[in-house]
Amino acid sequence: MNKFKHVYGPIPSRRMGRSLGISPIPQGYCNYSCIYCQLGRTRHMTNSREKYFSLEQMLTEFQAYSEGDIDFDVVTIVGEGEPLLYADIGILIQRLKKLTDKPVALITNGALLSTATVREEAKYADIVLPSLDACSQDLFETINRPHGGVSFEEMITGLRAFSHEYTGQLWIEVMLVKGVNDNRRFYHGLKELLDEINYHKLYLNTPVRPPAEPYASQPSEAAIEEAQLILGGIPINRLASEGFYSKIEDDYEAMLSIIKRHPMNQFEIRSFIQTRGNPEPERFFDRLNCDPKVEVVNYKNYHTYRLK
Repeated sequence: MNKFKHVYGPIPSRRMGRSLGISPIPQGYCNYSCIYCQLGRTRHMTNSREKYFSLEQMLTEFQAYSEGDIDFDVVTIVGEGEPLLYADIGILIQRLKKLTDKPVALITNGALLSTATVREEAKYADIVLPSLDACSQDLFETINRPHGGVSFEEMITGLRAFSHEYTGQLWIEVMLVKGVNDNRRFYHGLKELLDEINYHKLYLNTPVRPPAEPYASQPSEAAIEEAQLILGGIPINRLASEGFYSKIEDDYEAMLSIIKRHPMNQFEIRSFIQTRGNPEPERFFDRLNCDPKVEVVNYKNYHTYRLK
């Protein structure tokens, strides 16, 4: 039985190196339902902050998981939904920082930064990575499909305020989707917003894993290059990443713990189990392909696996 319910990895992050993840949110709880989400459509749309899991249980698990010679570069709070929905996120961050000397990063859609108390809690993180995929309410609704209680104006006002209050590293990520926001009009509109935000890095991402909606595809290289020219960001698809890891002993349970938060394609899974000394990869895939909990998506001529 898998005793690690909230901590997973490390997984390769092209932005931060080897990322040890911790998830304080149940699967699919979010206040966005982004068309590009690699976890699929949001199952539980909510904008209410709750103490979904025991804080002490997560910290005890983190301490047990991170003991020994496990190699990681950063602790990342992300997981299966929007982490700022966890009501004790500020305490969680502070307590994690007492358990590790590695930086603690928070990956968020940024919607709840419109609330001053949430901004105060997020400030405890060493790195905050909010997403910003739109420059207007219409585009916001098209790409991010937010909860009815979240408006674009409130979101961008909160992000702007946070950027001027926060003393850590603020890294903004923009997801570019073909035919939606991969055009010059969007780039210039976003540039106007970014000029009012105090950030340290800007990353340009594209849907490299199966998205929630089939039409959410990668822009052309020319569109990405134009975005880089106008916005000055760093295209994530040009950054290198290392392999996956799990401290869970059972190969299958280890793989499930990863794809619950970070889908893996067939080549990543094969490499993962081979590095763990599994001599029967074909039998492993037979089990995986027959598992009713696992969704297999044929995307870009290879199979990607994620939990349903």
